[in-house]
Amino acid sequence: MIDIGISEIAWWEAILAVIVGVVGSARLTRVLTIDDYPPAIAIRIWWDTVTKDGPWAKLVHCPWCAGPWITLAALVSFLVSFLAPWLGWAWWIFWGWAALSYWTSQYVYFDEGKGDS
Repeated sequence: MIDIGISEIAWWEAILAVIVGVVGSARLTRVLTIDDYPPAIAIRIWWDTVTKDGPWAKLVHCPWCAGPWITLAALVSFLVSFLAPWLGWAWWIFWGWAALSYWTSQYVYFDEGKGDS
């Protein structure tokens, strides 16, 4: 067991949480900065308007810029999830969904042979 001050978790839970958090963060970073998903495009357009295409506009166009902040959100939400059991479930469902959806998309992409070129 690992004591994180609020609660204890098993070592395998900690490793699984890191994997889920990293892959889930990667998926959300891709959605925000690269994908043609209409709500993500709307967020990028809105952010460009708010920042007047200044230096902060890069935050939603650059995975290297957005990634650390999305990962920080995953980490903070993980720590907050120890405050109540339902928050823990919410963390695993949301970030687990993001991670699994990314793995699924990558699997299908490479299964179609697109990754061979």
